Amino acid sequence: MKQTIIADRVFDGQTFHTDLAITFEDGHIVSFDTVQGAHESRVSGLIAPGFIDVQVNGGGGVLFNSSPNVEGIEAIGKAHAKFGTTAYLPTLITDDVGVMHRAADAVALALESNSAGVVGVHFEGPHLSVPKKGVHPQSYIRRISDAELAIFSRQDIGIKVVTLAPENVSPDVIQALVKAGVKVCLGHSNADYDTVKAALAAGAIGFTHLYNAMSALDSRNPGMVGAALESAEAWCGLIVDGHHVHPASARVAINAKPKGKVMLVTDAMPPVGVDEEVSFELFGTQVLRVGDRLNAVTGELAGCVLDMAGAVANTVNMLGLAPDEALRMASLYPAEFLGLSDKMGTLQVGGRADMVLLDDKYRVDQTYIGGELVFKG
Repeated sequence: MKQTIIADRVFDGQTFHTDLAITFEDGHIVSFDTVQGAHESRVSGLIAPGFIDVQVNGGGGVLFNSSPNVEGIEAIGKAHAKFGTTAYLPTLITDDVGVMHRAADAVALALESNSAGVVGVHFEGPHLSVPKKGVHPQSYIRRISDAELAIFSRQDIGIKVVTLAPENVSPDVIQALVKAGVKVCLGHSNADYDTVKAALAAGAIGFTHLYNAMSALDSRNPGMVGAALESAEAWCGLIVDGHHVHPASARVAINAKPKGKVMLVTDAMPPVGVDEEVSFELFGTQVLRVGDRLNAVTGELAGCVLDMAGAVANTVNMLGLAPDEALRMASLYPAEFLGLSDKMGTLQVGGRADMVLLDDKYRVDQTYIGGELVFKG
């Protein structure tokens, strides 16, 4: 069925427009037209491309590790749709190989059934560095084996992102992962600069939650942070919640990197989309929510209650970036990282009708995935 929405303002991924009618059919945009005056299809606010989140551990009270099934994935997706996320990677943190198998099977089934928003899977671990493990369980951190390589090589799980520590995974193995279609990101690592550079040369293309859980930059030891900032080609995910990264450090990264290479991520945990300040258990450790911050009882930051709409608002209000750039960091740049910019990340004729309607505070009023209204505030 053909539908039309007329918005006071539209950001198509590059330019702002006023009084623009967007017509879509069968999940894709078919035309844009300028329309002035009152109209039954007019909505108040800003329509922008839907947000794309490459690091979603949980939401709606569900942790992917604890519910590695289609029902868990759909509950997480529904929670994040309230905040404008129209495409995402369910993210499994370090766990045993059996859970990894179940998570991969669940993603394959979700893709087969066209579960709203799912485009692949992110395995954050288990091949990480113990000194930089954060809340990842040390008992499951291990060297890569044929069992994990078989999971990462599956061709039925969509876009595959694997976060690893390059001091524990050789360049030869990174090359093999890339050949198998994996987007290799570096993180939870204490690697020195030369080791990181070797991993990039082997085909790694990104850094998971820049600054957090990685070797720092100083004058004589550039570390992973220095290599990430120096690389013109690599993408960096950035958590803009005011807790994980100081606003000044975030601005340094954005200014250092070529435009388009820093994308917003949430690193979201189960409390996203849950109104109460609930705690939850992560591998036997209690994680406490206080306001917009999550900490394990042992003190470490334990993911986020950040959502993508909040990340955009923080990028504008906390970092001082222009709204168009903040919106691109939440849509176009992650689409480019995932290789989806031909159909997502912008609003274009022939592209998917993945859209979010925002108010002047970047709060979400409506979310459309493939032209279907999946959330209305």
